[in-house]
Amino acid sequence: MLRTREDLEELEARTLAPYAMLSRNTRGRRVEEPPHPMRTAFQRDRDRIIHSAAFRRLEYKTQVFINHEGDYYRTRLTHTIEAAQVTRTVASALGLNRDLAEAVALAHDLGHTPFGHAGERVLNDLMTPYGGFDHNAQSLRTIDWIEVRYPNFRGLNLSFEVREGIVKHSHFQEREAAREFDPQQYPCLEAQIVDLADEIAYLAHDVDDGLKAQMLTPAELNDSRLYREADAIAREASPDADERVMRYQTVIRMIDVMATDLIENIDREIDRAGINGIEAVRRAGRAIASFSLGAAAQVNELKQIMHDRLYRHYRVSRMTEKAGRVLARLFETYMAEPRQIPEHVLSRVNEDGEPLARVVADYIAGMTDRFALDEYRKLFDPDERV
Repeated sequence: MLRTREDLEELEARTLAPYAMLSRNTRGRRVEEPPHPMRTAFQRDRDRIIHSAAFRRLEYKTQVFINHEGDYYRTRLTHTIEAAQVTRTVASALGLNRDLAEAVALAHDLGHTPFGHAGERVLNDLMTPYGGFDHNAQSLRTIDWIEVRYPNFRGLNLSFEVREGIVKHSHFQEREAAREFDPQQYPCLEAQIVDLADEIAYLAHDVDDGLKAQMLTPAELNDSRLYREADAIAREASPDADERVMRYQTVIRMIDVMATDLIENIDREIDRAGINGIEAVRRAGRAIASFSLGAAAQVNELKQIMHDRLYRHYRVSRMTEKAGRVLARLFETYMAEPRQIPEHVLSRVNEDGEPLARVVADYIAGMTDRFALDEYRKLFDPDERV
């Protein structure tokens, strides 16, 4: 049976919760376009994100372990896909718009630098005299301006709700880029759940990668109640499984526990706050999406363990310090001699009148780990071909 966009919009209206964001009610795009005959506005947004160059580059950007450390560690791309999967599960259980939620999840890290959070810290320090650098704002800038794929407008021309969800990720009230979207209002629930799905995904897969890299031990992780109880349940269910399977089973149960708590707690918060529509979500004065107090305490406990024992591990510190030096040298060199930047990038200074520092930051933020290291060698190794 052929389903048109109108059919899909009608299906949303009949089946989604009253506080879900319906595609037909979008505030639209910055540049008006005729609607697609077969796809809703948010399905179209999701597809544009997946086909963007910035999305493809996530494959070679660091999550925790720099790309060349091993092919089996998570990258920004695999993290994004895992976060989107958790997001769809939560959205579906709550009767939210899965296409909108997935689009926000897929785009939330598009502005991330190479070399993970270390790269972001270095680039923010370097950009402090020029307005700073924030990867959430950079994700919005990426889809609004840096991507060039259409003849009649810059960027991907995504709908208001997806753009708002991207920039209102995490603590958004003081973010300059959020002013366009009324920073006093919270985004729709579809965007709010991405924050927590992101946490669920990175905590679970960082446990998996940390154990695999032997930078974490089960004994260290047993200080986490969340890990300890998930591991005990996995061992009781499959006492004869080998340790590799047991690790996977433990991580699966951690994701299930966190996602289930998030779904159930949001449902309670909706009832408690009397949420009966999208405007009630926006004007609630707080985020409706949150873990229960007990689960939040367990999540914070695990985050502290991961911070102390994985993210500050000497091997990770070596990688991140090295990465920081690479990005700092690149930034300083491009600022001193901009003609070393490709002409199509530098044209944004000469033709569009953008500040050089912002264009340099855009260029560096868009690099993959591998490209940044290659560029470093080309600029500073006299034996390397340019």
